[in-house]
Amino acid sequence: MKTSNVVKFLAVVIMGTGLMYGQASRTWVSGVGDDANPCSRTAPCKTFAGAISKTAAGGEIDALDPAGYGALTITKAITIDGGGGQVASVLVSGTNGIVVQAGANDVVILRNLRFNGIGTGLNGIRFLSGKDLNVENCFIFGFTQNGIDIALNQATPASVHVINTILKNNGGSGIRAANAVVPNVLVEVDHTQALIDAIGFEANTNSRMVVNNSAAENATSDGMKASAATAQMTISNSDASFNGNGITAASGSSVNVAFSSIAYNTTCAFNNSVSTMGSFGNNRIAGAGNCGTIVPLSQQ
Repeated sequence: MKTSNVVKFLAVVIMGTGLMYGQASRTWVSGVGDDANPCSRTAPCKTFAGAISKTAAGGEIDALDPAGYGALTITKAITIDGGGGQVASVLVSGTNGIVVQAGANDVVILRNLRFNGIGTGLNGIRFLSGKDLNVENCFIFGFTQNGIDIALNQATPASVHVINTILKNNGGSGIRAANAVVPNVLVEVDHTQALIDAIGFEANTNSRMVVNNSAAENATSDGMKASAATAQMTISNSDASFNGNGITAASGSSVNVAFSSIAYNTTCAFNNSVSTMGSFGNNRIAGAGNCGTIVPLSQQ
C-alpha cells in the first residue's frame, strides 16, 4: 500500500516537472524545421504558430534562416525576431498576418519581419488587445485593408511604437489607430515610410499619434490624417508629398505640424475641416495650397 502511494507521488512529481520545463524562454524556427520538434536551436520548429506554444510568456522566438513562417495569433507577452539581414516572412492570403490579442499587461515585440498580403491578405498586423506593441524593422505590403491595424476595445492604457518600418501598397491605411473606448491609445511612428497606401498614417477614434522623421507619399487619399473628433496628431521633421491631400484634420480633431515638408499634393497641403490645425511656421509647402484655416503656433 505504502509502495503504491510512493509510486503515485513520484508520478505526479515527474509530470509536474515535465510541465514546468515544457516551455523555453527562447525557441527557434527554421524553413527546414518541424513543429513536432522541441523548437531548440538544434531541433527547430517550422512555423511561428508551432513555436509559440513551446515558448514561455515573455520569451522570444528567433528565426534561424530565410523562410515563410505563417500567420499567427499572439495571446501573451512575446518577442518574435526574424533575424538581421535575412527574409523571415509572413505570407498570407485572405486573412491577417499576425493578430495580437494579449493581456492588459503584455508587451509584444515584432522585429525584422516581412509581411506579404499578396493582394488578398486583410491586415498585416492587427492589434486587438495588450499593453504595448512594438514593430521594428519590418516591411508590410500588399494587404487589402491596413498595414498595421490598431483596433482596440479596452479601458486599460495601451501604446504602439513603429520604428524603421515600411508600409507599402495597402488598400487602407499604412497605420490606422483606434480604441472603441477611452483612454486614447498612444502611437509613436519614427523613421517609418508609408508609400502608395490609401492613407499613410491615420489617427482615428480615441487615438494620439506622434509622427517623427517619417514620410507618407503617393497616398490616394491623405498622407496623414486625424479622422475622428477624438483624434490628435503631432507631426515633426516629416514629409507628406505627392498625395491627394498632404495632412488632413477631420471635424473636431487636432493636428500640429512642425519642421515638415508638404509638397506637390493634388488637392490640399494642409486640409482643415472645422477642426484645430496648427503650424509652427517652419514648414515648407509647395504645389497645392492650404484648405481651411491654419492656426499659427508660437515657437518657444
